[in-house]
Amino acid sequence: MRRPGRTTEVGAGGHATGPRLRAVDATIGYDGATVSESLSVDIPDGRFTVIVGPNACGKSTLLRALSRLLKPEAGQVLLDGKAIDSYPAKQVARTLGLLPQTSIAPDGIRVADLVARGRYPHQRLIQQWTADDEEAVASAMRDTGITDLSAKLVDELSGGQRQRVWVAMVLAQQTQIVLLDEPTTFLDIAHQIELLDLCARLNREQGQTMVAVLHDLNHACRYADHLIAMRAGRVIAEGPPAEVITAELVGEVFGLSCRIIDDPETHTPLVIPRAGDWAALPARR
Repeated sequence: MRRPGRTTEVGAGGHATGPRLRAVDATIGYDGATVSESLSVDIPDGRFTVIVGPNACGKSTLLRALSRLLKPEAGQVLLDGKAIDSYPAKQVARTLGLLPQTSIAPDGIRVADLVARGRYPHQRLIQQWTADDEEAVASAMRDTGITDLSAKLVDELSGGQRQRVWVAMVLAQQTQIVLLDEPTTFLDIAHQIELLDLCARLNREQGQTMVAVLHDLNHACRYADHLIAMRAGRVIAEGPPAEVITAELVGEVFGLSCRIIDDPETHTPLVIPRAGDWAALPARR
């Protein structure tokens, strides 16, 4: 397990090296209220990173900063070694896709048309819709199990179905880095597992860097190969789930007394709250 604090790696010729996406001493917040101060986070390339922590600890704020939606008040977010806000928005969108926590579809739009909007960063003024675009949309709908919904209005769908449509739109974008803010929201347990299995497969087979904010610690442990635990705007610990998730860490971050056992299916940590002891430990700031 690695606690916060890192040094910049230097490669041959004195050039800084490191992951494609990182926050460096970033102070971020909203409307003059600071959420995280001097926060440094590296997103490992080609890995499935999951960010966990209690409500309002800064998880979504960090994701918004990493996606260029929120500019740090100090410090910076780097993409391929350059400040992310120095790139044109469309160029960033060809590299990095984001599923925000809440999304609003235009009135009267059909499922296939909304998913097709994921191809916008790849469109040029003189280039028409191509067979590659068509296949990207069809593949994203197929992978998320919404092909049979393609002609339906998004407004007519259930919350879980709408969530899968938004995920499909992000997947149709076909970026090398995918950021997902609570992607399992509104999904029943079967579709939660199906979606996380899909993310793990894309990471494994296509090498896409996946970053997800999840509330379920056991899902986080099962799917992540890199875990970031946050509290009160700070990174408390990060590393492989087997090293990060301990009873002490869960108590410190979530204020929950628990046991950690081996998941018999995946042999990853399984968090078991102690009976009658919910929120028994005072969370330390």
